[in-house]
Amino acid sequence: MWSSLTGFHRDLAIGNEHVLRYPADVSPFVGVRDWEHPDVWDAILDVFGHDAVVSVSHADPVLPEGWKPEYQLPGVQLVQTDRLKARPEEEAVELGAADSEDMLALTALTKPGPFLPRTHELGRYVGIRREGRLVAMAGERMHPGGWTEISAVCVHPDHRRQGLASRLVLDVAHGIQQRGDRALLHASAENTSAIAGYQKLGFALRRTLTFGAVRTP
Repeated sequence: MWSSLTGFHRDLAIGNEHVLRYPADVSPFVGVRDWEHPDVWDAILDVFGHDAVVSVSHADPVLPEGWKPEYQLPGVQLVQTDRLKARPEEEAVELGAADSEDMLALTALTKPGPFLPRTHELGRYVGIRREGRLVAMAGERMHPGGWTEISAVCVHPDHRRQGLASRLVLDVAHGIQQRGDRALLHASAENTSAIAGYQKLGFALRRTLTFGAVRTP
């Protein structure tokens, strides 16, 4: 998150020298420069204030007195391998601000992860429409140096088992590679079917991690 907020997403960054966040209607994710720095907890309070929920991912810091864990979920990170054969999808359409309501409706139904009114500003999003209705989508979220995260991969329940998610992942990955970046993905450790699908496409498990949040005192 810190790499994204000091690099590709620096124009969206809000915060201070230790902690950066996205606007509340873009993303809940937070970048922390160094969890071991003695000023980091005061810096978080400066950005978020008291009794606020703060996203903590890819880290498991020891909480000071008065700070409380909000939740923790096990996850995995996958990265592209040479087996990934990215390609454009002819049925895919570019999505943007005009599609925000449809994107919010689809993500609310399918719950691929946090998606807010301006999340589409994080990168390139594509979708597939059938009879005018958005039935599948995928896009870009975090942009650490040299990498781009594929996110918000979801398909309406009425249109599953048609390969739409795979086709859109390959389309997004193609755009990423055209820029000279490599693709990565995150998933809940419990979502074994999605993980297996990504591995079949040519992604490999890089690490396990924790998605979580804490509440400030």
